[in-house]
Amino acid sequence: MKRVSLAVLLAAAAALSVQSASAQTLKTVKDRGQLSCGVSQGLPGFSSPDDKGNWTGIDVDVCRAIAAVVLDDPTKVKFVPLSAKDRFTALQSGEIDVLSRNTTWTVSRDTSLGANFTGVTYYDGQGFMVKKSLKVNSALELNSASVCVQTGTTTEQNLADFFKGNNMKYEVIAFGSIDEAVKAYESGRCDVFTDDASGLYASRLKLANPADHIVLPEIISKEPLGPMVRHGDDQWFDIVKWTLFAMINAEELGITQKNVDTMLKSDKPEMKRVLGTDGNLGEQLGLTKDWVVRIVKAVGNYAETFERNVGTGSPLGIARGVNNLWNKGGIQYAPPIR
Repeated sequence: MKRVSLAVLLAAAAALSVQSASAQTLKTVKDRGQLSCGVSQGLPGFSSPDDKGNWTGIDVDVCRAIAAVVLDDPTKVKFVPLSAKDRFTALQSGEIDVLSRNTTWTVSRDTSLGANFTGVTYYDGQGFMVKKSLKVNSALELNSASVCVQTGTTTEQNLADFFKGNNMKYEVIAFGSIDEAVKAYESGRCDVFTDDASGLYASRLKLANPADHIVLPEIISKEPLGPMVRHGDDQWFDIVKWTLFAMINAEELGITQKNVDTMLKSDKPEMKRVLGTDGNLGEQLGLTKDWVVRIVKAVGNYAETFERNVGTGSPLGIARGVNNLWNKGGIQYAPPIR
């Protein structure tokens, strides 16, 4: 009996030690009183500052939602603009607490960078933009074209695979940032600009005459974009992951910024669990019972942040498509809160 008791005590001590280590990022953020969130250097609809330095976009909303659940204040975020080349180093070094920057989830990134993807904020795919004057209607007509691309991304490899797979020649003109690549494309240094389709729509808005350019119909890759956190901190991983899942579940349940207070009065068991009026699911994450309420009040549900930033009513005008909920013809799906 004494041996069993000792084993139990040792196991409990080990569990407490692991729990303490895993809670380090949460403690750091709380002690600092601010979330450090890595974002792009300016991609409309995803993470972009206005002339007063106010950031907006889907990726920005994820950062604000995390700050809302951890600090009870969606404004307590330091946005750190990062290039594609510098984004992973900033996460690995601890300069940022989370990377929420149009980053594609791949096996190599999920294993070799010392980081974990926490979910998919936007299902994307790589495409091509050309000037209408080129009179090209398909990417299969781009043989011998010169292509502007941002270096340090999955875009270069996808580009090579597409042209090789279709026995076409091409010339790569690579740049360190999206803005450099877009400027080069607009000035005529290349025939084509390639990026994730969402990025193409965003970049087209920056052109002097957006209507003179078209996004070709072909999507040549799978680009699931989502937030990343460092390996080794399971509690922080869970918090970031379930913040996104909460936004998706809130849409599925019809919980919005406008009706969330009314929904708190619901007697439905699932609604009570999600909104924290029953059970302690939030506390299991190291958060408060009303964690989902905080998220919805801060940024809305997934549909609200999508439509506000990139949807058909926004300047980008992107249809939900595959980013619609699983029960509405899309593939956006979150595990249940229970």
